[in-house]
Amino acid sequence: MQNTLNTILIVLLLIATLTGIFHLLIRIWLRAPRIREQNNQLRSGLPYHEISIPTANGKRLFGWFIAAQGDAAAPAVAVLHGWGGNAEMMLPLAVPLHGAGYAVLLFDARNHGRSDSDSFSSMPRFAEDLEHALDWLARQPGVNAERIAVVGHSVGAAAALLSASRHRSLAGVISIASFSHPETMMRRMLASHHIPYAPLGWYVLHYVQRVIGHQFSDIAPCNTIKKISCPVLLVHGTEDTIVPVEEAEFIYANRCGDNVRLLILPGDHDSVDELEKHVDELTAFLDQIMARRKVS
Repeated sequence: MQNTLNTILIVLLLIATLTGIFHLLIRIWLRAPRIREQNNQLRSGLPYHEISIPTANGKRLFGWFIAAQGDAAAPAVAVLHGWGGNAEMMLPLAVPLHGAGYAVLLFDARNHGRSDSDSFSSMPRFAEDLEHALDWLARQPGVNAERIAVVGHSVGAAAALLSASRHRSLAGVISIASFSHPETMMRRMLASHHIPYAPLGWYVLHYVQRVIGHQFSDIAPCNTIKKISCPVLLVHGTEDTIVPVEEAEFIYANRCGDNVRLLILPGDHDSVDELEKHVDELTAFLDQIMARRKVS
């Protein structure tokens, strides 16, 4: 009897150990690469301030704040990178946004760039960091707290849509290359690594939802878009192979109301530079929603 009990305990311990190792491997596989900014100063010559923003879990976010020209309270834009990105990668948008009269905040999410490390990254944590950054931005002298918009890329775009679905204070959102549903994105990633959905892929998705504390369906952009009242511009590249353009079309198809626009442009998933050629369309959208916000 004692031998049988010992055998059961050994088997249970082995299962627990293997499960723990498997969970660790999942976290390592899904961990965002950290790419730090290459320069401590903005290469664009913009009048910036290097700032540190408090966020959840006692962590701090690195960022650059570029005040608008003039003395009047100006509209502002918070710019959030994607998975494995950083503030520096979003710099091509800073010059035209600042030139159009906006204060600009570029910052790194936790575990990215020069921000603090945390236990894991997730799209809801991107949204959490974004909300702390927006609170910081709204308190800055020279910023009109009623006229703040967000530009997000990829996971940062999905996070911007999630934040906008929960908070009605945003003037608007520009979502660049967002996926439509986390499960769709992860299943595509699993397939690219030749990992079968049954049973491994299913378990990975179940485990990730448990770790991040959210069901994918609750945070999916194709669902959060229905709850957003502010104007939204969905931007997507026709050559995007990481997140196919059909996903932007699916988000757009799930909108409720006439506050969402879809802009399809040339370019792939990470071609932020390509956006410079079409930045007039982005600033025109911002100018329109800010003017409307000012009147209201």
